[in-house]
Amino acid sequence: MPSGTLGATSIDTYEFRAFAEEVFEPLQRADQRRWAHAYLGALLSVPGKKTLQRLAKEVSPAPAAAHGLQQFINASPWDWGPVRRSLARTVVSQGMPRACTVAELTIPKRGVHSVGVHRRFDAELGRTVNCQRAMGLFLAVEGGCVPVNWSLLLEESWCADKERRARARIPASVTARPAWKHILDFAADMAVNPGLTGIPWVLDLRRTPDARAVVEGLARRGLDFVCEVGAAEPVLPASAVASAAGLGELMARSPVRQPQVVMRQAATGRLERLTVHLGDIRLPGRAGEQSGGQRVYRALARPTGVGRQGARYWITSLTDWRAEEVLALTRHAAAESAVRDLGLFGVQDFEGRSFPGWHHHMTMASAAHAFARLHAQRRAPALAAAHSVCA
Repeated sequence: MPSGTLGATSIDTYEFRAFAEEVFEPLQRADQRRWAHAYLGALLSVPGKKTLQRLAKEVSPAPAAAHGLQQFINASPWDWGPVRRSLARTVVSQGMPRACTVAELTIPKRGVHSVGVHRRFDAELGRTVNCQRAMGLFLAVEGGCVPVNWSLLLEESWCADKERRARARIPASVTARPAWKHILDFAADMAVNPGLTGIPWVLDLRRTPDARAVVEGLARRGLDFVCEVGAAEPVLPASAVASAAGLGELMARSPVRQPQVVMRQAATGRLERLTVHLGDIRLPGRAGEQSGGQRVYRALARPTGVGRQGARYWITSLTDWRAEEVLALTRHAAAESAVRDLGLFGVQDFEGRSFPGWHHHMTMASAAHAFARLHAQRRAPALAAAHSVCA
């Protein structure tokens, strides 16, 4: 059990045990639940790099600990899907999340044998890296975002090679798919999880080649959303017959846009006045379709202003929400800080090569991150009260 500190906050053993029992309840065997508790506790306690050897030493100095953790992560056939859904329900039980959001994770790797590893250009680093590429589903809670599901993006070079698939134990159902399909897979999985269907989705689709597919897919599932898109995203005015135009161009036309001044809280904490443009839009039909869909969405544009890098554009299904409410929701799209925090829980330290092993480890790392976040969230009011008394 973790007995040290996490973020300068002591970890309550009873709280940890209750969390682990709830999250790992779907595991069918008692030994699986026992090793899950041990692995989670080690992830929370071991500082620095979280290799299997270091985690095992935290559990026990006996050789059996290393063998047990190795079997649990890399060889045991437990299904990570029910555990992740249980994790999501546990997060919701602590307070309704404000939004669902998705972030991409790049995991640098050496060699060519880890499942999904390939070379790709990293725009942030400005160079080509050898890496795994993953997408994570996060729930935005008080103070941050918590990961509750993962998808590993595989290149065709992995999916078409029977020998590589066999070595990495990639299931036959797993194929090479674009990122937007993984997002809709997350949405489909959330739809069957009771208590999670009413949470709006907040997504940054500016780098997604087929943003419209995501918007349409969420709409078909009856999910509310706020999706940021690029200025060139093709749209149609809702109330007129016209050819498709880029959203930036359309929102620049005075007959379509509706300027509105809103008040919002700046990063400094002060209120600031902000002019935004609103407009009702439709999406154009795809190739071979006679006309676009009849569903009407609200477009929101934040023009370029002093100190800003450029105009920004969103498409939302929340047509009856005030602009301030939509803008407030967009802040939950930034899960980058949560992705960085995941490094504290070993997401980049997994040394196994198999597809099941990777998903097992990511499930455990997500549970560790969630416990730490929820623990800090519960401690915050008590600490604030203590500081108030001291003051």
